[in-house]
Amino acid sequence: MEVTPGYISNVENGRTAMSLRFLIYYAKIMGITLDELVGNLEPQYAPTSLDNALMAEISKLNTSEKEKLLETIKIWK
Repeated sequence: MEVTPGYISNVENGRTAMSLRFLIYYAKIMGITLDELVGNLEPQYAPTSLDNALMAEISKLNTSEKEKLLETIKIWK
């Protein structure tokens, strides 16, 4: 991670906040999102976070699955 033992010690003891680079790297190796790592979201950020999470999952679908999902969403409206 290219950080010193002193940096890790300072983070662990609450003297230093993790850098964004470190937070991103840590979230990736843990297989979670930054939202999950950080915890509670600011209320105004929650809708954007939900949209981003949905888009991330949708991007993993093939065309047929996306078409099925779209039809399902239309039924819910």
